[in-house]
Amino acid sequence: MDPELLLHRHLSHQLGRWPPRRGLDVVGSPLRTRPGWDGSTRAVWGVATPDAAVLSVPPAVAEQAQALGDELSCLADPAWGAALAELVARPGGQVGTGVFRSIGPRGLPDLPDAGSWLSVDDPRVPSWLQPFRGPALVALDEHGAYGAGVGLKRHDEYGWEIAVVTEPALRGRGVARRLVVQAARAVLAQGRAVTYLHAPDNAASAHVAEAAGFPVRGWRVVGLWGGD
Repeated sequence: MDPELLLHRHLSHQLGRWPPRRGLDVVGSPLRTRPGWDGSTRAVWGVATPDAAVLSVPPAVAEQAQALGDELSCLADPAWGAALAELVARPGGQVGTGVFRSIGPRGLPDLPDAGSWLSVDDPRVPSWLQPFRGPALVALDEHGAYGAGVGLKRHDEYGWEIAVVTEPALRGRGVARRLVVQAARAVLAQGRAVTYLHAPDNAASAHVAEAAGFPVRGWRVVGLWGGD
C-alpha cells in the first residue's frame, strides 16, 4: 500500500481525525486516556503541518480545549499551553513540538541490511531497548557486542515509530541509516505506516532520517511534557 495512505490511516486512528479541518483542530479520542506503546498515557498528542494541526485530547475536555483557541499559532503560546495543561489535569505541563517525519515520495533508499532482530531479553540488547516490548533490530560490533539498534514504538495496529541509537564506535559508518531502512521495510511489509520523530536540535538524528528516506516536510509532533 502507498506509504501516504498508510500514514493517513494511522493518524486518523491515533488522533481521532486526519487531516485537520481548521488551523488548530481539537479532537476528542479515547486513546488519550489509555496506556500507549510504553504503558504511559499521553493526554495531549497531535501532528501539525505548516498550515494546520490536529490536536487529540481526552473526549471529556475536547470542547473546552477547542474553546481555548483555533489558530495554529496557539501551539507557540505559553499561556494557551498552560491553560491546556490545567484542563487535562497536568498543571505545570508544557506543550512542545518535535520534528515529525514519514517516508518521502522517493521511497526508501536501496541500502543493505545492517542488523538482526533480537528479543529484548537477549543479554546483548541494552536496557534502553527493553521498554519497546518487542524484537529489536540490533547491529553488533566486531566483538559481537551491541553497536547500534532500532526500537519500534508500536503505537497502534496501523503505524509504528522508529527510534535509533548508535554507540560511538560505529558512528560515521552509515550503520544507523541502514538499520532505519531495514526496520522501515519490515514495518511496511506488515501494512503499517512508519514514522520517525526527533528533537528540532538533534542534528545527528536529522542526518540519519534524511539519508534513510525520511525527508523534512515541515510537519511537527505536538505533545505535553511534565506537569503534576
